[in-house]
Amino acid sequence: MMLFLENIKLALSAIRSNKMRSILTMLGIIIGIGSVIAIVSIGDTMRSVIAKEYENVGINRVIFYTMAADGVYTNDDMFTQDDIDQVKDAFGDRVPYIDTYCQDRKTLSNGKRQQEQVYVYAVDAGYDQVQPMELLCGRMIDQGDVEAKRHSLVIEKKIAENYFGTVNALGRTMEIIDNDGREEFTVVGVYKEADSVLTAMSGGGMPTVYVPNSIYFTPDSYGWELNCYVDETADINLLRTQMTNYVARMTNRTTDEVICVTAREEMSSIDSVMGILSAAVGAIAAISLLVGGIGIMNIMLVSVTERTREIGIRKALGARTNHILTQFLIESAIISAVGGLIGTLLGIGIVALGGLLIGVAVVVNPMIIVIAVGFSAMVGIFFGIYPARKAAAADPIEALRYE
Repeated sequence: MMLFLENIKLALSAIRSNKMRSILTMLGIIIGIGSVIAIVSIGDTMRSVIAKEYENVGINRVIFYTMAADGVYTNDDMFTQDDIDQVKDAFGDRVPYIDTYCQDRKTLSNGKRQQEQVYVYAVDAGYDQVQPMELLCGRMIDQGDVEAKRHSLVIEKKIAENYFGTVNALGRTMEIIDNDGREEFTVVGVYKEADSVLTAMSGGGMPTVYVPNSIYFTPDSYGWELNCYVDETADINLLRTQMTNYVARMTNRTTDEVICVTAREEMSSIDSVMGILSAAVGAIAAISLLVGGIGIMNIMLVSVTERTREIGIRKALGARTNHILTQFLIESAIISAVGGLIGTLLGIGIVALGGLLIGVAVVVNPMIIVIAVGFSAMVGIFFGIYPARKAAAADPIEALRYE
């Protein structure tokens, strides 16, 4: 143990006596480890961001639609309110919410000149139970609104502040304008839109307002899809198969003609692609570790040559071959490990700064840090073996004669 500590002291002394050379030797390791840490962390952070986006739109969302013959859609290829009611009755609590995703871009106005473009989403009662919303005041669309076809409106916080100068806009009236004219609605709720990094990075999207689906989706209307939110405790794969078979029978189609898309599958596919890209780019960045390792070998060979006489004196005083070998291996490992530690801090710092600038919670996997620093030390040991063996094999008589 004492010998090991003595070798560490000798290694640190040698590094301190050649500070600039040691720093330049570390650069390859610093750049390599920093790049790997930064790239992997960026990949993990983006995967976390995408997962949060899917949580905002509904991770338990399942969408069904049918394939049209010859690619031409008719009313027979779409769904009615009666179809929705049939599916509700058939699956009950396992599918607590279904609509046809009746959403359109319309103009919202306060009856004066002030107006803006918004998405109007016609929802059924209970939407806020499957897709939780942060209501600041009032309520969400309920069963009474749907059954009575009330012109109730739920708006976003910023709309309330911009139009009325206050979040509490309950009871205020607004108009929704489209090609069919304008209709007056009464504000019954104000919600705060969930934070979206992707929306913020794109400069912000159009706000969404909510109205009862009975206003725009009548018994004579047709929808492109069945937009379902399944119960979290349900077996999603079994339910998907059962619903596909049911929709096929209901629409007189084969199961191959019924398309089912789940949010979980989409998120899993994107996550898989992001993981592969992150690993591939990280592997490319890790090539610089090879360059750093070669740099360590080169400098250690120079160090062995410069310290030939020192090696001879140590051997003459009784140092064994394995003592000299260990000394130079420890020196190369310390150079590499310190470079790896600095590179790790640099990589984390870059990612943290980027996350701070765009307002994203950075994800840094602690295991990646451990692996990075450990791997950098192994690189130092691996590329330090040849110079260390050359030093250990030196003939003490020849070494003492070296000037």
